[in-house]
Amino acid sequence: IITKKHLTIMASVVIAIILCAVGSINTFANFNRKLPIYCVECEEKKVAISFDAAWGNDDTETLINILKEYDAKATFFVVGAWVDKYAESVKQLSDAGHQVHNHSNTHPHMPSISSTQKLDELSSCNQKIASVTGKTPNLFRAPYGDYDNATIEAAESLGMHVIQWDVDSLDWKDNATPESICKRVTSKVKNGSIVLFHNDADHTPEALPTILKCLKDEGYEFVFIDELIMKENYKNDNNGMQCKISE
Repeated sequence: IITKKHLTIMASVVIAIILCAVGSINTFANFNRKLPIYCVECEEKKVAISFDAAWGNDDTETLINILKEYDAKATFFVVGAWVDKYAESVKQLSDAGHQVHNHSNTHPHMPSISSTQKLDELSSCNQKIASVTGKTPNLFRAPYGDYDNATIEAAESLGMHVIQWDVDSLDWKDNATPESICKRVTSKVKNGSIVLFHNDADHTPEALPTILKCLKDEGYEFVFIDELIMKENYKNDNNGMQCKISE
């Protein structure tokens, strides 16, 4: 005879089995999840300054002048459509000694498009940048920071590293001020950080000189992301920090 007590026990067992199964699936999914490089394990005081360029272009030349004043290298991730509109600015960035890398061709949400479209977004943007600068990008930053395993695999198939950031200036926000941008960046930078700015945010040109001076006074060296990251014998930890694999 199956009593109410028996049913309660059986239901509890079933629920426990289901929870264990879900937990195992989540663990497996997390174990197999690919991550971009958010920052780099680094003993030296090195930091990489980066900018995303997708829409406007009013401040690009100003940013170039500020970076020159503080002898700061920067990595610019540009959209292919932005290259179409502002090829001269792309050339200016390259001629000024900065690196120009891939931010997709049309700025889509990468996980929402097919594998073929992912490859086309990457390849088309690479071709446009190379036609202006003479250099084919080997770094990719996904629009909106939105990625999945297939996006990373598409980039890797082209010999590219996928780059995120561990310090977000939030310079694009409506309530951002030069002071809030500066405080946020300088309080969060550490050895091996990758900092995100945008080339057309309202207050970035006002905040940038103070940020660069502060970091320079603290002993930080400004390097390209391509110089900061490891190319072999590395793994990304659960937070996206690129770490050297002990031999």
